[in-house]
Amino acid sequence: MFVLEEKIWFWLLLAIPVVILLYLFYKIWQKRARRRFANNTMLKELAPNRSRSKPLFKLILILLAIASLVIALVNPKMGTRLKTVKREGVDIVFAIDVSKSMDAEDIAPSRLEKAKQLVSQIINNLGSDRIGIIAYAGGAVPQLPITTDYSAAKMFLQSLNTDMISSQGTAIRDAIDLATTYYDDDQQTNRVLFIISDGEDHEGNIENISEEAAKKGIRIFTIGVGTEKGGPIPIKQNGVVQTYKKDNQGETVITKLHPETLKEIAENANGAYIDGTVTNKVVENVQDQLQNIQKTEFEAKQFADYESHFQWFLGLSLALLFLDIFILQRSTAWIKRLNLFNERRKKGSKNEEEK
Repeated sequence: MFVLEEKIWFWLLLAIPVVILLYLFYKIWQKRARRRFANNTMLKELAPNRSRSKPLFKLILILLAIASLVIALVNPKMGTRLKTVKREGVDIVFAIDVSKSMDAEDIAPSRLEKAKQLVSQIINNLGSDRIGIIAYAGGAVPQLPITTDYSAAKMFLQSLNTDMISSQGTAIRDAIDLATTYYDDDQQTNRVLFIISDGEDHEGNIENISEEAAKKGIRIFTIGVGTEKGGPIPIKQNGVVQTYKKDNQGETVITKLHPETLKEIAENANGAYIDGTVTNKVVENVQDQLQNIQKTEFEAKQFADYESHFQWFLGLSLALLFLDIFILQRSTAWIKRLNLFNERRKKGSKNEEEK
């Protein structure tokens, strides 16, 4: 298992293009300054040992040193072995609506982005619970099986988008049905399903499936994302809104939050409906609900003995900087003797022409 502990330091990689630009500006200025001082023939006579390739080589060393230093600051860690540990918690599955109506921007930045923010914050405040992720639109698709790897969960969470499922609609029934297969019958943990949606259910008949889930010991909590006033569904190209979705009559479609549907699902499955407008309130409400659910002991495998490997990259960075100090900008004698660029022949040819 590979972990990057401090990803924020990756922003320092922006220093690399800045250094390259400064180097280019310096070379342009240097070239102009030399032209004002003397012509090329005179410059070669005044500085016969000046190397053209070494300044570029020294720049590459500095850039590699910066990159190595950034990786050292990020502190890559590697789990060396798996071990089985005893944990207490609840099995939680997040079913996230990725239908096109979740692109509506009646709640900033969009319904889907808000849903992802809510789930991410809920995960941040979990203890030792196991989690899984389902995406659904016209059908339900498994994204992440039950796991204790919260980092992987966030990675899969961020990849969700409204184009990932070709069949459109909001098949809440399929999402609930798929969620029932996520839980391990061998380990009788308490089971919770969070449905994050705007509540537009185009299938109907959700009452029976939510009651069946309750009979299997699954408590369903629903989180409504959107506003009852609603908003249009943007059609974007390269992140820019081109137009809005229209119906058969050419009228702009207005999608609205349907809390009644979500409340009905939650009530039938011994859960509760949560308004998803304010993130902090949602997280507090979820924590209160989970505290009232009894934790169950289960076995989980996790990577142990994480070892930091920053020292290798720090050492490489220092070695590159140290090497840069001892590389001079004049030509090296043994390289000059190799006559890689045929300088002697050129010089000889020039002398013959003068004769």
